[in-house]
Parts: sequence; C-alpha cells; structure tokens
Amino acid sequence: MSRGKENGTGVTEFLLLGITRDPEQRQALFWLFLCMYLVTVAGNTLIILVIGSDPRLHTPMYFFLTNLSFVDICFTTNLIPKLLASHVAGTWTISYPHCLTQMYFLISFANLDTFLLAAMALDRYVAICHPLQYHIIITPQLCRGLATLTWTCSGLISLVHTLLMDRLTFCSSAREIPHFYCDAYLLMKIACSDTRVNEHVFLGAVVLFVAPCALIVVSYLRIAAAVLHIPSAPGRRKAFSTCSSHLSVVTLFYGTVLGVYVRPPNSFSAQDTVATIMYTVVTPMLNPFIYSLRNQDMKKAVRRLFGRGSKSS
Repeated sequence: MSRGKENGTGVTEFLLLGITRDPEQRQALFWLFLCMYLVTVAGNTLIILVIGSDPRLHTPMYFFLTNLSFVDICFTTNLIPKLLASHVAGTWTISYPHCLTQMYFLISFANLDTFLLAAMALDRYVAICHPLQYHIIITPQLCRGLATLTWTCSGLISLVHTLLMDRLTFCSSAREIPHFYCDAYLLMKIACSDTRVNEHVFLGAVVLFVAPCALIVVSYLRIAAAVLHIPSAPGRRKAFSTCSSHLSVVTLFYGTVLGVYVRPPNSFSAQDTVATIMYTVVTPMLNPFIYSLRNQDMKKAVRRLFGRGSKSS
C-alpha cells in the first residue's frame, strides 16, 4: 500500500486517541473490554456449537444465525485485541497498513451483519406469511447462495472503500484519530488531499447500509399484518415469539449504527464514541444471550447439549 506524503515525508502510522486519556479510567476500561471480549467469543462460539450439534436446528434461520455469530466473533476480534494491546504497551499508535486493514474488515463485517439480518427477516416473513410455500421458497440452495452473495458483496464494498482511502494524502502534522480504531469517516477528516470522491462513495455506502434495514421494516410490517389476522391469541403469541429475538437484535444494532452515521456530515462527539462501542462491542456480546434467553428452541438445544455432556461424563 502507498503512504500519505507531505513534502516527501511518508506517514507510516496514526495515533489513536482512544476513549479517554485518564490512566485510571483506561485501566478500568482494559478489564471491562477484556471481559466483554471473552464473553463475546465464548457466547457466540456456544451458539455455533449448539446449532452445529443439534439436527433440529439445521434450518435456514439457524444457518444464518451461525453466520451471524461467526461474524460477531470476527467483528470484535478485529478491534478489541488491538485496543487491549495498546493498554498493555502504553502506546496508541497504529501503522498505516494495519489501520487500513482494520478499516477494511470493520466495513466488511458491518455490512455482513446488515445483510444477514435482512436475510433472517426474509426467512421469518416467508415462514409466517407464506408457510405452505416455505420449503419451496427457502431452500438450502437459496440459503447458501444468499450467504455467498453477502460475503462477496461485503468484501467488494469494503475493498472499494479501502482502495479509495489508500489514494489519499495524510499530513504528518495531523495524524491523530479521535477514536479507538481506524474509522473511515474520521480518516477522511484528517486527510490533506481532496476527499470528495470518498465522501460520495461513503454517502452511497450509508444508503446501501440502510437498504437492508428498509427490507427488514417492510418484512415486519407484513408479518405484523399477517399475525393480526390469526384468530387465536396463542397463535398470535407463538408467531410473534419466533421473531422477538431477531427483532431485538435488529433494534439494538441499527439503533446504535444509525445514531452514529446518519447525522450532520461534520459532527462526531463523545456520544458517537459511546454508540460505536454499543454496536462494535456490546451488541455482539448480547446477541447470544438474546437468542438463548428469548428463543425456546435454542434453550432446549443448550439443555440437550449440556445434558448429553453430563451423561457421557
């Protein structure tokens, strides 16, 4: 990759300002983020193991949930180990190649989350609104095709952003990033060269990011209309319960993401930093608990998995 230059001097690294400059607060945040990261990896790994070991969960919904859990592990692993290492070493610099690599995977995994959540909403829509055609429409081939498409598109979108960022010039006098990771928006703000192309592409990416959200909203409006026509109250509760976990995750993820990136173009505040922590750290950690505690099938599968282990021992 190239280096931003100012009078022939290459910018080889950036300075991440982190969340706070207070040493005591940084020490407390180190232990907090370490615990959250371990819980995230353990919880999402458990989801993958439970689904993989239980044939009853080998359905399209849980196929996409397995992908989502894997993405959440990768999402936090892309950010938190570097943050923890900076706390231990006491240095907050990040090299230019590492910065762009981190940005690439962040954008890729964020887009994967949105596409997978949209695919899960589509699955729930067909299951509730067209139950007789469900197995004809939502086939294993379609699921694998959607998963392949989401991974490919996310990688290509992220690659475009990274290549455009690599063509910018960064001045050695302004290399501070007011965040704990390399954010594409903030990198554009400290560039010394013309960023108009990047800003147009960034705006298009925001629209593309919101499009799956619109698909989810439309799907749930149709689901709500279909459920309200169910004559029995138990039937309505059962239909809504199959969507409650997914809807909770969607609300948590999009609520924080849109709060950061759908805003005036020149604003970035401490509240935005808190919101980014929510969707990059807190949401991946909470997803396994939401799906485990609010989903009867998952709870039964977890009991079967651990019951089987205790019997074998």
